[in-house]
Amino acid sequence: MASPSPFGAHRARHRFGQHWLVDPGVLRRIVEAAALTADDQVLEVGPGRGVLTEALLASPAAAVTAVELDRDLVEGLRQRFGAEPRLTLLSGDILTLPLPPPGLGGLTKVVANIPYNITGPLLERLLGRLDRPVTPPWSRLVLLVQQEVGERIRAAAGSSAYSALSVRLQLLGHCQAICPVPARAFQPPPRVRSEVIAIDPFPPERRLPPEEAGALERLLRRAFAARRKMLRNSLAGLAPEDTLAPLAEAVGVSLRARPQELSPPQWVALATSLNRANLLGGPAPQRDG
Repeated sequence: MASPSPFGAHRARHRFGQHWLVDPGVLRRIVEAAALTADDQVLEVGPGRGVLTEALLASPAAAVTAVELDRDLVEGLRQRFGAEPRLTLLSGDILTLPLPPPGLGGLTKVVANIPYNITGPLLERLLGRLDRPVTPPWSRLVLLVQQEVGERIRAAAGSSAYSALSVRLQLLGHCQAICPVPARAFQPPPRVRSEVIAIDPFPPERRLPPEEAGALERLLRRAFAARRKMLRNSLAGLAPEDTLAPLAEAVGVSLRARPQELSPPQWVALATSLNRANLLGGPAPQRDG
């Protein structure tokens, strides 16, 4: 007779974005992509019923810290893994808990099947912003995300998926697709396509200088708030066009271009040029694409 599940009759809760990963092949690809060693201490976000947690504990990783918001699942996880000394289970919201958690310094990698409804703020929590990058950076993040998000992160300039998120993430680290994940790999199946991605944050020496990064953040917000407009229109509030045009042309950028047409290095060059002319010190629109 099978022993009862520690999770009882618990069902996936829509408000928590819960979809249980049940495909062993995808689990294997996630753990392989993390390239875990005995020196790694892993942060897992949203362990759910512990399928990925079990795979992580079967790896060489020195320790796993799992953060779960659903208190009912936390109790089940404690029953399932209570005897595992390498696991630290925290009950709470990953968006508000201190990182690293008190007494748990030394975390090196993030491996998670993240709730899709918090993807944006969680990426910012784990990577930071151009002007406030997470320090020290993680050595690697392996995340199961909505495929649309992965495509936006990796999108090249000129692509319909290219956005301010693309520029920021490509300047904060290197992102690669690991594998697509069909809906049937989950229970219950989500209504969107998914994929596993790996992000390797850049070391501090590859980051933008703080002043330059702040200027770029302000410029991206302003430009992508009107992503379909030419730069000559979206940046008009900064200075007259006869002032802006020479500064843009000096770094190889045309004001007739639209935001999605500029590569990350071009955005850096344009922000640097405009900032040196003291044109990016003021507030900018708070919505971006």
